[in-house]
Amino acid sequence: MSIRVLPDVLISQIAAGEVVERPAAALKEILENSLDAGATEIQIELEQGGVKRIRVSDNGCGIPRDELALALTRHATSKIASLADLEQVASLGFRGEALASIAAIARVQLTSRFDHNGADSTSAGHAWALQVDGGQLGEPAPAARGAGTTLDIQDLFFNTPARRKFLKTEATEYAHCAEAVRRQALSHPDTTFILSHNGRVQLRFPAATAAARVRQVLGEAFESNTVAVDAAAGGLHVSGWVIRPGAATASRDSQHVFVNGRYVRDKLIVHALREAYRDVLHHQLNPAYCLFISLPPDGVDVNVHPAKTEIRFRDSRGVHQFLFHAVERLLAAPAAAGETEPASPQTGTQAAASPFAVPQPWQTAMPLQVNEAMAFYAPLGQGSGVGGQDSGGAVAPAEQSFPASGQGDAPPLGYAIAQLHGVYVLAQNTQGLVLVDMHAAHERVVYEKLKAALDARAVPAQTLLIPVALTVDARDVAEISPHLEGLRGIGFEVSITSPTSVAVRSVPWLLKNADPVELTRAVLHEVAEFGVARLLADRRNELLATLACHGAVRANRHLTLPEMNALLREMEATERAGQCNHGRPTWFQISLRELDAMFMRGR
Repeated sequence: MSIRVLPDVLISQIAAGEVVERPAAALKEILENSLDAGATEIQIELEQGGVKRIRVSDNGCGIPRDELALALTRHATSKIASLADLEQVASLGFRGEALASIAAIARVQLTSRFDHNGADSTSAGHAWALQVDGGQLGEPAPAARGAGTTLDIQDLFFNTPARRKFLKTEATEYAHCAEAVRRQALSHPDTTFILSHNGRVQLRFPAATAAARVRQVLGEAFESNTVAVDAAAGGLHVSGWVIRPGAATASRDSQHVFVNGRYVRDKLIVHALREAYRDVLHHQLNPAYCLFISLPPDGVDVNVHPAKTEIRFRDSRGVHQFLFHAVERLLAAPAAAGETEPASPQTGTQAAASPFAVPQPWQTAMPLQVNEAMAFYAPLGQGSGVGGQDSGGAVAPAEQSFPASGQGDAPPLGYAIAQLHGVYVLAQNTQGLVLVDMHAAHERVVYEKLKAALDARAVPAQTLLIPVALTVDARDVAEISPHLEGLRGIGFEVSITSPTSVAVRSVPWLLKNADPVELTRAVLHEVAEFGVARLLADRRNELLATLACHGAVRANRHLTLPEMNALLREMEATERAGQCNHGRPTWFQISLRELDAMFMRGR
């Protein structure tokens, strides 16, 4: 077959396959044009999910009569003129092919009234309309409308029936269109968006602040379960909201990231945020977030895919580390009991600081087993905050005194009053009742201490009075023999006594109360499979999580009141104490209001 030049209409129809996948893709391109034109109010009307009709009207700057045909011509744009412009592009659209692609597969009417330097509608000239039918342009004709532009698209894919067959149901296509509107509304809170479907208004987002727009679009449940992010480094800045680990779900629907105002789906960003949650989120759950990232335009390449949802960063590693540390530090900050109200991004830096950021008298770190005087737990100047010692630890003494509700000198997690079924610690604080999973909470405390010790290259060892002999597989002995020195660096002194046995002479001091046999078997299994070097690099946290699980206080162990209170104080001074190493919650707060409601009790 001979080589031939394709007709312009066919070229546009091919391009439409890349740009206009479904009605929502066409709507996205039109909304971006309206926003680039400076619109502060955009009205969207859909029929049959956008397949029958998409009509978008804005109050932007408009298009002059002589440029109406150019607006519907391929690769015609007012946004870039050179390669330098392309490398510094700050507008949402820039290729100049979206309207031409849409016009090639639909019946389009473009109506616009050009606003001369912001003049009012009485002096801005006349409105003009241009009709396009499957790529065939008509002549501009006078029309009536105020300053701005209206794009009326009917019968999408009418001349490409094969493409139309791939569309889903009306409800599905409408849902995609509504999501496109929500995304643009999130990134442009100062613009009003009104969406109608089949003659009924479905979404209305009045111009608002960023926080109010998030509430409008994502709902109050999202807002009440998030914490604010606000961080900057060099030319990078991120603000927005991330979900509290305890409120995460299995859904990925509420993951919104905007780079320089553009909604993107970027694997690097998703990976950075997932890593930031790794220590606090259960593997079956996904984080939710709404983040706005800004950086110099030349630091990101948006010309990667026709849909413009994929991008490429010039310094991808720097962006990854910046996002990871910004969110990870925020999630690491201990949170006060009963804290529910999220802060705004403007106060995100202050919000990240918790009551535990400033050392308090009750935050002195203690081994869990130490029986300190009960007065240790009382706020200063109140004497004994908890009554005499109770070796049983199951019921608080009657003479126990607690700080009155509203006093600011009480520990956030309060004072222990009982242990339930050998698993849960019950405590009273100013908000009401605190329930703590003692194994999960202590596991997090030990885990964070192990990480800090390993980072400082100072893992203290506890020498065993009598070395523990273990019979192990001969292959494991052969695998661990080159790693004995590396094991000593993490607190384990192991010697090979025969081809099938080893002797354990010391274990990490933080794990001295763990079963040395089970602990050593777990470590040797990991070392035999991965080696010490890889364990301390790629699988460092997995190894420490395993060690912490063995070193944490076990279920059904009877704790005294001092031990329970010591655990609460350790939690308050530990980062990420709200979740265990596996992402499960370590404590819950039940407020007095909730307790009153349970018993239908009025106050």
